[in-house]
Amino acid sequence: MKTVLFAPELFLAEGGIARILRAYAHALSLDEPGGPPVGVIVLNDSPASAGRMPGYLRRERLSPLYLANRSKVRFIAACLRHGASADRIVCGHIHLAGVARLVQRIRPSLRYYIVAHGIDVWRPYTRAERRHLSQAHRVLCVSEYTRRQILRFMPSLDPQRLAIVPNTLDPDFVMPEAPWGPDAGPGPRILTVARLTRDDTYKGVDTLIEAMPQVRARLPGARLIVVGGGNDEGRIRQLARENGGPGAVDVLGRVDDAALRAEYARCTLFALPSRKEGFGLVFLEAMSFGKPCLGARAGGIPEVVTEDVGELVEYGHVDHIADACVRLALRRFDPLKIRAHLNAFSFDVFRQRLKAALSE
Repeated sequence: MKTVLFAPELFLAEGGIARILRAYAHALSLDEPGGPPVGVIVLNDSPASAGRMPGYLRRERLSPLYLANRSKVRFIAACLRHGASADRIVCGHIHLAGVARLVQRIRPSLRYYIVAHGIDVWRPYTRAERRHLSQAHRVLCVSEYTRRQILRFMPSLDPQRLAIVPNTLDPDFVMPEAPWGPDAGPGPRILTVARLTRDDTYKGVDTLIEAMPQVRARLPGARLIVVGGGNDEGRIRQLARENGGPGAVDVLGRVDDAALRAEYARCTLFALPSRKEGFGLVFLEAMSFGKPCLGARAGGIPEVVTEDVGELVEYGHVDHIADACVRLALRRFDPLKIRAHLNAFSFDVFRQRLKAALSE
């Protein structure tokens, strides 16, 4: 059964959608050894991205690999050309489902699937999107919360066609050989990793920064490390200067993979009290280093962060965030038990869930 993956991007950005679609591409290329090839058609990536593909896809299974370099015309043309010979299409985003529906009109026996990530589907749908969802063979939801939100906005959809396929770590993410202990410093290090854009203020970075004076009043020397960049970085830096003395909040901006791994290794705990995470891959990355996590009781986060590996707080409640940071910093966690929590989200488990969802 030939499969083609339609993706908005794979390597152009380091956001959660791009990273999980790399896992989809990798899992699909491993399916059915010796079977028909797997096609990957990407809207925004350029040919320069092709160099990173071998680590994710078996070249002998890859046909075609088409990178449209932001050209919608070339993307649609490639989807029509190569999708017409496919048996199934996996749409990496609801915005690409219209192209799959178009291919299905050419090849009525074709089945297409839609990956539902989070805020992309937590909203009312256009008439066209409702048609695309109703015609999809299955919708692959990254969390039970996302599944409920789809049914909330489209209750006529058959619940049996909504499969839960939780996210997994990026196949390119190398697990540390052993969980690392926190950096020996004057106080605990709290790490957060998020896009710092005006569209992503729901990530909760503001409230983490605003909680730091309370945290440092009880844990002198505590530091918040903010990793991420974007068009809101200037405001975040100003907010950091207004909350705490020197060294209370360090905004590092964008960092490379090696520097990010070093920050995971050095931190005492990881925190992202976000309101709109469909899943939260950064929590898995932190847990791979054996670090406890603080998240908001919102979206798909409660399906990832449990009391065994951290705490949940009400979104936007600065006092509760400060209290939780202090408790997590003082609580003794077994890094190996935190890391064992990842077993439920391993790539092998993800691959089997995906295979089952595509087979039904």
